[in-house]
Amino acid sequence: MNKNRNKGPRMKSQRIFNGIFYPLLILISAICVLPFLIILSGSMTDNGVILREGFSLIPKQPTLEAYRTLFQNPTSLISGYRVTIIVTAVGTSVGLFLVSLTGFVLSRKEFTYRNQVSFLIYFTTMFSGGLVPFYYMMCGVLKLKGTLTAQWMPAVLSPFLIVLMRTFISSSVPDELCDAAKIDGAGYGTTFTRVVLPLLKPALAAIGLMLALGYWNDWYRSSLFSSKSNTWSLQFYLYNMVNKANSLNELANQVNIVIRDLPTESVKMAMAMLVTGPVLLFYPFVQKYFVAGITVGAVKG
Repeated sequence: MNKNRNKGPRMKSQRIFNGIFYPLLILISAICVLPFLIILSGSMTDNGVILREGFSLIPKQPTLEAYRTLFQNPTSLISGYRVTIIVTAVGTSVGLFLVSLTGFVLSRKEFTYRNQVSFLIYFTTMFSGGLVPFYYMMCGVLKLKGTLTAQWMPAVLSPFLIVLMRTFISSSVPDELCDAAKIDGAGYGTTFTRVVLPLLKPALAAIGLMLALGYWNDWYRSSLFSSKSNTWSLQFYLYNMVNKANSLNELANQVNIVIRDLPTESVKMAMAMLVTGPVLLFYPFVQKYFVAGITVGAVKG
């Protein structure tokens, strides 16, 4: 009797909750999707219309001129994709291994100097050597100018990601598992690869996605260390293309030469679509692990 009496108010409060928060979630989702739809619309809108009337949700005077401009030189575009994919794949793989291994070492209580090493790693987030020493080390000491290694190697070890991995291992991997492996005769390498690593899927997915997005969106290291166009990343290639189009338009205006208006604004939107497309296709496969990984340290109950 009491259960049936309490069931009514609970169902009523649940309906009120659903009536308030479901529309709110739909509104928030629409706000998140709206910028992407505007970018897609802008990429298929005539550049003159964008300059006169601004961006809109529905394309006005639809055209694919921006995409034709980007694909005028498909060899360079494919080369940019190739470089970005190689740098992202190698950098993410090496970064995941080093970050997880470093986090495992720093989480072990038998490592006497783990707090001191952790402080030194954290210290680098507050102070850095600056651009000139960094450039001299990469080009003058390591001789990596013009190589793809210079584009992925500097970002493989992130202090924030190391701390995140250490926290995840400390809170999610029981010490008893490592102690049991040690009793069975397993060394640290075996314990890490066969006991700890299989339990790190959420953290590996979250950290891997952060690393991959960082590499995929990076153009700065390519501008510093790329000496030839065949080593340009996709971001830097598209960035360079827009800069050349803007410079050409400015030069034509200064000397009063009438040229065909280059679709600079619509090209920017088309560039955003080409760059974010692969990420949007990849993200759903790691979403559940990413959500679990970013909640490291949350209160369990």
